[in-house]
Amino acid sequence: MSRYRVVGAEAECEPGSNGLVLRNLLGITDPGEMANVEQVLLRELYNEVLSDSTCQGRLTTAMLVSWHRRWLGNVYSWAGAHRAVNVSKDGFAFATAAFIIDLLKDFQSQQLNVMTPCRPRSVEELLNALSTVHVELILIHPFREGNGRIARLLCDVMAVQAEVGPLDYSTWDQSPEDYFAAIRAGARLDLAPIKEVFRQALPAGD
Repeated sequence: MSRYRVVGAEAECEPGSNGLVLRNLLGITDPGEMANVEQVLLRELYNEVLSDSTCQGRLTTAMLVSWHRRWLGNVYSWAGAHRAVNVSKDGFAFATAAFIIDLLKDFQSQQLNVMTPCRPRSVEELLNALSTVHVELILIHPFREGNGRIARLLCDVMAVQAEVGPLDYSTWDQSPEDYFAAIRAGARLDLAPIKEVFRQALPAGD
């Protein structure tokens, strides 16, 4: 909960959690327990999505919504719904909630329709596609929680389409400041830093 500043009803926390856990359907109050639950469910989602033949074709925002609902639908009442609150991190504001629907339409037409299925002719073309899609989805931040993990899953699916994935995000987790700085640069239309972040995530040999 300390990662983001939010405004609105979705900011409500689970009673007894000291403001550290969002209100949830399981009554979980311990942030460590919630993190474990989300991680287990995310692994299950990965297994389902990466084995789904429909994910070899064009990807859609409807798929992202479905993934989010399947992942967190038993945890949060708002899973799979566009967020209704404004969110910021360290003074950096993500897209205003009222604009999310229109932004996702643009994301579909300008990024997903163009860059999926992901069949790059070179590593640089792959890095450009992954970076463009990832930055845009993070800036839109369509969900109340879990945007970064859904954005990673989207890029993993694209990397599998390109026959190089899934990706290795360990360096991202080790240097979150570098990752977020790359997102900020992407918001200024400078994709060079996020491309380097993705280059580090490519499996060995690619």
